[in-house]
Amino acid sequence: MTEEIRPLIEAKGIRKVYRLGDTDLEILRGVDLTIREGEFVAIMGPSGSGKSTLMHVLGLLDRPTAGKYYIGGKEVLCLSDEETAFLRSKTIGFVFQQFNLLPRMGATDNVALPLIYSRTPNRQAVAEKNLAHVGLSDRLHHQPNQLSGGQQQRVAIARALVNNPKIIFADEPTGNLASAQADEVMRMLTGFNKAGITVVMVTHEPDIAAWANRVIHIKDGQITEDVTKPDAPPLPPAKKHQHITRGSAYLTPAEFTEHFMSALRALASNKMRSFLTMLGVIIGVSSIVAMMALGRGAQKSIEERLSSLGANLITVMPGFSQMRGVSGARTSRFTLEDAKTIADNKQLIARVDPNVNGNAQVVFGPNNTNTSILGATADYAAMRNAQPVYGRFFTAAEDERLEKVAVVGQTVVNNIFGAANPIGQTIKISHKNFRVIGLLPAKGSSGFQDQDDMIIIPLNTAMKRSLGRKYVNTIWIEAKDTAKIDPAIDYITALMRKRHRIQQGKDNDFNVMNMSNIREMVESTTKTMSLLLGVIAGISLLVGGIGIMNIMLVSVSERTREIGLRKAIGATRTAILTQFLIEASSLSIVGGGIGIALGAGIAVALSKLAHWTLIVTASSVIMSVGFSASVGILFGFWPAKKASELSPIEALRYE
Repeated sequence: MTEEIRPLIEAKGIRKVYRLGDTDLEILRGVDLTIREGEFVAIMGPSGSGKSTLMHVLGLLDRPTAGKYYIGGKEVLCLSDEETAFLRSKTIGFVFQQFNLLPRMGATDNVALPLIYSRTPNRQAVAEKNLAHVGLSDRLHHQPNQLSGGQQQRVAIARALVNNPKIIFADEPTGNLASAQADEVMRMLTGFNKAGITVVMVTHEPDIAAWANRVIHIKDGQITEDVTKPDAPPLPPAKKHQHITRGSAYLTPAEFTEHFMSALRALASNKMRSFLTMLGVIIGVSSIVAMMALGRGAQKSIEERLSSLGANLITVMPGFSQMRGVSGARTSRFTLEDAKTIADNKQLIARVDPNVNGNAQVVFGPNNTNTSILGATADYAAMRNAQPVYGRFFTAAEDERLEKVAVVGQTVVNNIFGAANPIGQTIKISHKNFRVIGLLPAKGSSGFQDQDDMIIIPLNTAMKRSLGRKYVNTIWIEAKDTAKIDPAIDYITALMRKRHRIQQGKDNDFNVMNMSNIREMVESTTKTMSLLLGVIAGISLLVGGIGIMNIMLVSVSERTREIGLRKAIGATRTAILTQFLIEASSLSIVGGGIGIALGAGIAVALSKLAHWTLIVTASSVIMSVGFSASVGILFGFWPAKKASELSPIEALRYE
């Protein structure tokens, strides 16, 4: 028993009802229609009769409210949107009254558009061949605004033919053309029909309908007359139709490339709007890069400074004591006797270096500068990795004798000595003569502080002759080895509590820290600051994302007819969604790239002008790119989803 061969198009009981407020408007009222392969059918009727709606249902641009519809024996109303789109791509070609050519594309690209969604290779060659077939081989790269109405319609016809469809649906194909151009288009459609393509045409002009072999009249949503010409050529033998199934749901490279190029064309066609949209992303990304570079640079500078202090160091610094129950009322003070008592424990302590510090005006000849003065013991150089690169450090004997000798930093040398050798020169510190005996090793700038802008003099000289201090500011202690740091801290804490007469249960009026404590504190602080700066910069990036969402919504509104066209020629929801996501991501990625360059430039400028250490890391760049791309996808998803869910016919009708 052989399988029955059914007509190419078979519609049964097709009804279409539109809901207008509280009223139902029935456009099609149970239409039954059969069209065999190879027919040339014209559908005529007055305005509002339902002829265009019937063609939209037959062309799978719209779904009926009720009824059954078969193409090649396959029921199509039960297919998913993806399957319906692919069936349109492989089986149907459309010729519209308004041409519906994309203005940013040339003729060849417009014709090749359906080939993307049908996944046909060699798109350009196939498109050029079809343009030549309609007599436009000399207009391959002309844009629609460079073509006449008749030429634009021929481009539209070439686009309808490019996938070798079984059916061409033509909606008023000559409505916008002059008589000579209309005859030319009708001769083309007749030629395609003779080549075996079924043509279904909607028209209200009898002279145009006369080109068809079969004329169907429709009125008030029902077929009132169906006439086949007596002299119509015989139809070819009926064929068994092959079912067309959807291939892979994943994007092909051709589809992705087309979506990406479409995004670039959209950006290029509205340059100022695109730039203003990207501005929020540019500011956000550049802020993130610059702020993270600042935070990383500050962290590295502090780490380098801490590493230059020496090993196994413990520092004792003043804290706040309580007076009459009020916390923070008085700052604790340290004496030289405190330092000597700490040094008495030879089992735990290797060296002790109490320091005082202040600022003073330093003069050499006609030059002067204001710099930091540090009073230290002879152990400072060994404890703090500060052995002079030229000359020597002062001795304990010179400290005891209150000698006026000084070891200077490189910045001080640059400021007052210039190219002269400072060793052996006499300088004035607070109007007192000091002899320069050594040049400290360069340690560089640490953020806002220059470690080389200082002068070190003997502790007793500083306290009794220069700064006039009775108490020391800080006591540095070097433990015997790493294993004795914690016992040394316990010893120092107990000793200082006893010397300062702190009662049990009361808080210390001093702070004892080792390098690891300081390092952890600094790292925690810099990480917190970097995070805070990044969050602040991220807010501007968030604002930029909202701008992208807004402009993408505008883009969807402006390009609604384009979305309808793409769906009519085979684009699936996934393809439209992907296209607009790529556009949103392109905006944010391009903005992110500009922002990275701007942020790196800001970092370089700050490092040069303000002498700050700024480090642009690969992680900050990768994070910025990822963040900006995520912003585009996140804020572009809703507009893209909105575009993908548009009905093809509603989008094509959009004004």
